[in-house]
Amino acid sequence: MPGNTKEKTSDIIEKYPDGRERVRFKTVEAAKTAAFMRELIELWDRCLLERWVHPLIALAAFNLDFLCIHPFRDGNGRVSRLLLLLQCYHLGYEVGRYISLERLIEQNKERYYETLEQSSQRWHEGKHDPWPYVNYILFILKSAYREFEERIGQTASPKGAKTELVTSVIRRTAGSFRVADIQRECPGVSVDLIRQVLKSLRSAGQVECLGRGQNAAWQKTDKWETGNTQSNR
Repeated sequence: MPGNTKEKTSDIIEKYPDGRERVRFKTVEAAKTAAFMRELIELWDRCLLERWVHPLIALAAFNLDFLCIHPFRDGNGRVSRLLLLLQCYHLGYEVGRYISLERLIEQNKERYYETLEQSSQRWHEGKHDPWPYVNYILFILKSAYREFEERIGQTASPKGAKTELVTSVIRRTAGSFRVADIQRECPGVSVDLIRQVLKSLRSAGQVECLGRGQNAAWQKTDKWETGNTQSNR
């Protein structure tokens, strides 16, 4: 049932385009999952209390252990990212309220899987190297704070700050996007202003609308780079 730990042992399987499969990582057996989770939480509490390492290193190590335990039948990755965000809040690192850690992880997904595989090797023996994955999580947090600082700098501009903020978010976005996506990345910017910016960019031929209605998708055109290069001269 949803919310319960897995009832059957489920290893992490990697599937190839030609149909071949390999076990990327053997997770904790279902019968031992609850005990492993209790120990993980106890160690987390003790680590914060006794300050074995910096809290951010402990946070990343906790995230790695959670993924290696793989406590649920499905959704372990999503839950691990929610825990990452929650633990950041508890530690006083609230950048995730303004910058999507989920998005940054998705944008660096290949590195995520690479470091997770590196750090999970020999995990069951207690001889694994956590640093590739720890450094990856620290990189994600550092990237979030860097992006937040850039937004603060843009917001401090006396004229057209919100317009520039919307434009900068569109500039960083790969592929199609919706107004709701831009609004989520621009706290404090109204939907009307976002639509006004999109209308202006569409008139300039730099973006195009892919459908109709409030949830229609948008994307940049080939003229985007040309228009932005000219405007920056």
